[in-house]
Amino acid sequence: ETLDLYLIHWPVNDWPGAWRAMEAIYRSGRVRAIGVSNFMEHHLEDLFQFAEVAPVVNQFEYHPHLQQPALRSYCDEHDIYVTAWAPIKKGQVLNMPAIASIGEKYNKNGIQVTLRWLLQTGIIAIPKSATQAHIESNRDIFDFELSEEDIEVMNGLDKDDRVGPHPDNF
Repeated sequence: ETLDLYLIHWPVNDWPGAWRAMEAIYRSGRVRAIGVSNFMEHHLEDLFQFAEVAPVVNQFEYHPHLQQPALRSYCDEHDIYVTAWAPIKKGQVLNMPAIASIGEKYNKNGIQVTLRWLLQTGIIAIPKSATQAHIESNRDIFDFELSEEDIEVMNGLDKDDRVGPHPDNF
């Protein structure tokens, strides 16, 4: 009867009209929170010009090779939670030597290391998985903590490299 979270997926077409409709749904009590996906800083600035309800979440591409520090900082400054999409870069983190090296120290795979890094740095991650084994492996990140040095290594992997489209070119 009530949704927990309702998001606009891309800042395209009549997204301002969609946002106004979502605010009405929020005020009706049929949804507990509303947010956006793939909104860059300038999209959020446009939204704040007319929004009566601020977005609670911005879900955007975020992984070791695409950390978008300016957008993350903007969201932090405006109390918007960041949710990573493609948090494991569609499995590509398994092929990153620096992440594999960190994983060896903890007896964890690259996906587990990446999910732990996201968790420790305050990013919400909802990795996609179609198999029970991968779901269980993804969940197995609560029995270790990355050192500050490991977090710095992960933070240093940013290459501004996307696996999905840029929101301005969608």
